Amino acid sequence: MIRVLVAEDQSAVRSGLVLILRATPGVEVVGEAEDGEEAVRLARALRPDVVLMDVQMPRLDGVSATRAVVAEGLADVLVLTTFDLDEYVFGALRAGAAGFLLKDTDARGLADAVRTVARGDGLIAPAVTRRLIRAFAHTRPAGAAPPPPELAELTAREREVLALLGEGLSNADLAASLAMAEATVKTHVSRVLRKLGLRSRTQAAVLARQWGVTRA
Repeated sequence: MIRVLVAEDQSAVRSGLVLILRATPGVEVVGEAEDGEEAVRLARALRPDVVLMDVQMPRLDGVSATRAVVAEGLADVLVLTTFDLDEYVFGALRAGAAGFLLKDTDARGLADAVRTVARGDGLIAPAVTRRLIRAFAHTRPAGAAPPPPELAELTAREREVLALLGEGLSNADLAASLAMAEATVKTHVSRVLRKLGLRSRTQAAVLARQWGVTRA
């Protein structure tokens, strides 16, 4: 059972999300939050698998709430956005959000997104996230740091995994492309994140594009 906490300040939107998720097999809504502070508090108390997090909320915005939830290892965060590509969305990515979901996504898309994030893939395969990755990679902020020296510490296989993450591949796609077991792929992804000091595979995908990491 995938345990989900829904954080959304608009009650009508929140009720709709909860209704959809409660009707989804294998998903349990364990809590609802109407602002960022409540989202962090409930994440600490309930330890859900996934937090469905709105970006713009009162008291504590979704970016700050995402940063707190990810930093404490409380849950994976799936961010709700209108896809304005503003600083909130970029901030949530830097904070370690596992994926992004449009608010107008249909019920099936919402259910699939929650399942994707819950199994550790991150929401990087759908076209919306690929568009986000491309946009983020081409809006590199002034003064941004060059590729870190840790990149050179990756093995050839780990660098290949990073390149494929940048293409938006899921673990299953990675396994097929590299002709290896999915469990082995997950191990490689975890090592890449650890070596580069990243919080999510979505971050890794974006940075792979920024740094020009491609498959040889």
